Amino acid sequence: MPAASSPAASLENVYATYEPVIGLEVHVQLLTETKAFCGCRNQYGAPPNTNICPVCLGLPGALPVLNRRAAEFATLAAAALGCTVRETSIFSRKNYFYPDLPKGYQISQYDKPLAERGHLEIAIGDATKRIGITRLHMEEDAGKSLHDGFADSSTRTYVDLNRCGTPLIEIVSEPDMRTPEEAYEYLTLLKEILLYTAVSDCNMEEGSLRCDANISLRPRGREKFGDKVEVKNVNSFRFIRAALEYEIVRQAELLRSGERVPQETRLYNSAEGRTVAMRSKELAHDYRYFPEPDLTPLVIGAAWKQEILSQMPELPQARRARMMADYGIAAQDAATLTNTRALADQFEQAAKSASNPRRVANLLNSEIISRLRLKNLELEQSPVTMAGLAMAADLAESGELSSKQLKQIFDACFERSEDFPAAYEREKPRQISDSAALEKIVDEVIAANPKQVEQYRGGKKTVAAFFVGHAMKASKGQANPALLGEIIAKKLDG
Repeated sequence: MPAASSPAASLENVYATYEPVIGLEVHVQLLTETKAFCGCRNQYGAPPNTNICPVCLGLPGALPVLNRRAAEFATLAAAALGCTVRETSIFSRKNYFYPDLPKGYQISQYDKPLAERGHLEIAIGDATKRIGITRLHMEEDAGKSLHDGFADSSTRTYVDLNRCGTPLIEIVSEPDMRTPEEAYEYLTLLKEILLYTAVSDCNMEEGSLRCDANISLRPRGREKFGDKVEVKNVNSFRFIRAALEYEIVRQAELLRSGERVPQETRLYNSAEGRTVAMRSKELAHDYRYFPEPDLTPLVIGAAWKQEILSQMPELPQARRARMMADYGIAAQDAATLTNTRALADQFEQAAKSASNPRRVANLLNSEIISRLRLKNLELEQSPVTMAGLAMAADLAESGELSSKQLKQIFDACFERSEDFPAAYEREKPRQISDSAALEKIVDEVIAANPKQVEQYRGGKKTVAAFFVGHAMKASKGQANPALLGEIIAKKLDG
């Protein structure tokens, strides 16, 4: 079979004939201090094989004890995703062999998971789409096999068992997504909600959030699903979208040539922009699930559940809607400002202190975001804080600073990595608000441009901007723009 062609160029052609069916399985490490069933620290980056004990290694006679905080975090996440939380759920043993799984089984949940039947409403263009969540269950993580980084990595694999027993939730979606873009939006919103609830840091680079994607194609109009391919362990949402795009084109080329899509597990090679076969998955794995004999059922009673749900924050979608109503900001501004809970908190604090919250949001998008992109920085890395932005907005609102002066101070903030108040204090731009001084400048500009005066008085009122620009230039950008506009209009109309 020829290599799949460029996905971007071919997707529309595929969509005309085939409908992709996409489901996602997301593993999320919970942000507890200790592991799921023992007292070992739940800590990333510790020296290999130091955060381990007989329980997480599964040594004979060691008994697991459920981490109460892990159960609370899992319940909070389930409720935030609209799931029905089961009062009594059962832990099971999922049996399989792998070098980084010392017990030979994983404690998980099977037929009676913690929560089921949730959903997310994602935005696709101007429309919304409901993506179902089949289940959310608790389990423990395995260790980690290290295939590189050592002098003999070409012949040996090393194992770090620190991750064994880290508390996880697995969130399994319904196969409701039909495009890579929908999968991307689902994951983005899912991550936002998990971060808002503070149950995980969702750091994909550290493995706190990992995603497996299941994808198949079926001819348009057919109900029966096609043969499914699983793409495992993709480490960014952008790569997940690219992997799905590649798979759609690859599978379509197989089907068009009369071949069958083999059920298999594939990995995404980001350097080459393609998926590669990892192992066959023609037969279902027999994990020989049975109830974990060393753990009692997990019972989330009404009182405990209410205590957990009392910790639920205002979730991002609801917060966006409220901020748009409370502060009169646009949908795009609200989406940017609620990107993280911390940023939304900072904005709301600034908005309450600023005379015009909408100007704070506008300055963020027009002045701060563009500079961050040029320097390849995230919003959280901005030298200008929300409090600093509120100060800038108030100075602009009162007319004490022109837009040109604001830009100059923001430039200084980014050049020196300092907040707005410090840059403002140092620069102290002086704005001319003396009417007599501004009238003199305006008179000179009007006298030097009789043709434009004639155009204005002939009905072409937009020429006023010409005089404002020339007067600002003559004042070296220091004229009070509001007062200047009033004087120009008065002079020209008179």
